[in-house]
Amino acid sequence: MLSSNFVSFLTVQGFFIGFVFAILKAQSAEGILIYTLLITVFFYLFSHFTISFFIRYSGFRREFFPKLRHESDLDYYANEISKREKVIESSYDFIEALDKKYAKPKAQRKAS
Repeated sequence: MLSSNFVSFLTVQGFFIGFVFAILKAQSAEGILIYTLLITVFFYLFSHFTISFFIRYSGFRREFFPKLRHESDLDYYANEISKREKVIESSYDFIEALDKKYAKPKAQRKAS
């Protein structure tokens, strides 16, 4: 999850938690607004605090992803699979031709 997504997620969660708390505890419309804003700001700051410590103290770093090498490998594997499918189809056709050539008629199978 990107850090901006994490901040957005926690901020929205803070808003809803603050709104529910404000409805339960506030006596006026101003109280609802103040409780909601304070709890939302707390969650917003807490999310930034958490992300900053995570990035600073974890070994999490962006790594270079060799996209071109992986794409060439995937193209190679796709070509190999296509080749193998053609071999399987040709051997399936060959086996069907043999079955037709050497298959006994039903009347002969019942007699034997």
